[in-house]
Amino acid sequence: MLNKVILIGRLTRDPELSYTTSGVARLRFTLAVDRNYTNQQGERPADFIDIACWRQLAEHCSRYLRKGLLTAVTGRLEIRSFEGNDGQRRRIAEVVADDVRFLEWPKDGINNLAPGPRTTFEDFGREINLDDEEDNDLPF
Repeated sequence: MLNKVILIGRLTRDPELSYTTSGVARLRFTLAVDRNYTNQQGERPADFIDIACWRQLAEHCSRYLRKGLLTAVTGRLEIRSFEGNDGQRRRIAEVVADDVRFLEWPKDGINNLAPGPRTTFEDFGREINLDDEEDNDLPF
C-alpha cells in the first residue's frame, strides 16, 4: 500500500511547538494549498491542511517556519478518530511530515526568525551540513 502526500503552500499562522508527557517534540501548523483552477471570481480556492511534525524535525522547523512562508511538505495522511466532549465520535485528518523544505525566507532575513541558539545563517548551514567536505568526493 502507498500513502504519500506532497504539498506546497503557505503557513496560515506561526507553528505551535509542544511536547508530549514523555518529552517528544510535536509541531503543528496549517498549510494553505491553492487548487489548480480559478473560480468564477477569478480566484484560486485553497485547501487548509493540518500538518504535524515530530521529534528533531519538529524542533528544527520550529526555529525557521513562520506564517506566510512558502513551504513544501512530504509525508503521509493520517486519519484519527476520537470522542469529543459531547460524546460524539469525531475524525480528524492531518499530514504527518517526513520532510519539510523551506522554499523562501522572510524578507527581513533569517537572522530575525527565531530566538534561540541557532539564529544565524552560518549556524543554519552547519545544522544541515552545508560545510561537509566529505560529500564532495563524487564517484564519477
